[in-house]
Amino acid sequence: MQIIIATIILLSFFALLTIGGITESAKVAIGIFLFHLISLFILSGFIIYFLTNNGIGLFLENWNFPVKGGSIKTAIFFGFAASMLGVSGFESSANFVEEQKKGVFPKTLKNMWIIVSIINPLMAVFALALFAIPLLNSDVYQNTLLVEMASHVGGNWVAILISIDAFLVLSGAVLTSFVGVSGLLERMTLDRILPQFFLKKNKRGSSYRIIIMFLLLAVSVLLITKGNVKLLAGVYTISFLSVMALFGVGNILLKVKRNQLPRPEKAKWISVLIAIVAVVFALIGNILMTPKEGLPSNLSVFLEYFIPSIIFIIIMLNRTVLLKLLLTVIHSIFDPVRNFVLKTDKKILKVISQINDQEFVFFTKGDNIATLNKVMLYVTKNEHTKKIKIVLALDNDDIVPENLPQEIDFLDREYPEIKIEFIIEKGKFTPELIKKLSQKWNIPINFMFIGSPSDKFQFKIEELGGVRLII
Repeated sequence: MQIIIATIILLSFFALLTIGGITESAKVAIGIFLFHLISLFILSGFIIYFLTNNGIGLFLENWNFPVKGGSIKTAIFFGFAASMLGVSGFESSANFVEEQKKGVFPKTLKNMWIIVSIINPLMAVFALALFAIPLLNSDVYQNTLLVEMASHVGGNWVAILISIDAFLVLSGAVLTSFVGVSGLLERMTLDRILPQFFLKKNKRGSSYRIIIMFLLLAVSVLLITKGNVKLLAGVYTISFLSVMALFGVGNILLKVKRNQLPRPEKAKWISVLIAIVAVVFALIGNILMTPKEGLPSNLSVFLEYFIPSIIFIIIMLNRTVLLKLLLTVIHSIFDPVRNFVLKTDKKILKVISQINDQEFVFFTKGDNIATLNKVMLYVTKNEHTKKIKIVLALDNDDIVPENLPQEIDFLDREYPEIKIEFIIEKGKFTPELIKKLSQKWNIPINFMFIGSPSDKFQFKIEELGGVRLII
């Protein structure tokens, strides 16, 4: 548990450094590289001196040690697959190819190839010469093998030297991973493969959202694998080998699709095919390796991250198609409802319009504006209409009140929602006149109003055929 906590603290420290704007330094990288070579050279010297004095009998015993499964070929196959983790670093060089001077990239690959081809097999042979295979299979020796070798042949100071070297190399790798993933995901975001959310930068120009996301992913892998180095190495190796296989596939596509494209270096067909076959064999070997009991397999942990990631990228690459599909589904579900709502809306509006189209009639006897305003207030509050006729019945000797037309015109402006029509009707106000106008305008008598009649009015209210009294 302490190792897991320390690892999380170390990852968080380098994440904060990257967020703070710290990037890789070529001079620091060269310094770590030289310190690494010197440390391994010193370790190799002590081991050779130790074997000179003690012989290689243990190596011969290990060579003849019965292999689980009974086949030396199986052991070599799985050993080859596991050792592919040691060549990690080739993929990083491609990230900086555009920043390198002409001719530097092939030199970088050549130097890495030479060093890996010498150091990795040599350390494996030295381990077989120093420790018995059952001891090498223990968890302690798998996690700190080089330190145990240094302590065995040179004492504490050589073990401390190798420990410092391991810390520096792995710390440099962590910093490289944060810087590399920041540049990679930023470019993918610029190409709109990932959401623009990740382009947000802080004052120091760091894509802090990408760095935080990568930190969380790294910590989650650590917790899922419970810090088991062998399982972590297997998961990383599957990822690394998948990338290397894609490099080979990409090289083939360049040869087939872009053969005339100018490039400083060209790999032969046979070299590319051998490389792809070797990587595929190593990939299969890592997938087939059985994990420690109680731990998930290399492949299952890898797929837990790979499948969601590739699904997310596929969604981003096809988001316009998916959005159009979503629109189609939404339209297919809600268009019938929408059409129903629109049709219902039209019908309701039509009914409302029909109700409001009903005209009303008010028979005035030359009322003043206050009385007429009461009539309009009543109509607006209690009736559904947009039209009202104000009728003045004039007998032969009667005249129109002087201010009545102006007052009605004023009310028409004050109540814009109701159209007021002023009509002067020749004749005496009688039940016969009411009936005549009702038939002429097709307005039921119950939609006709009058004010309160005086004592001198010669007709009773019930004789008017149903006219309503509103004032």
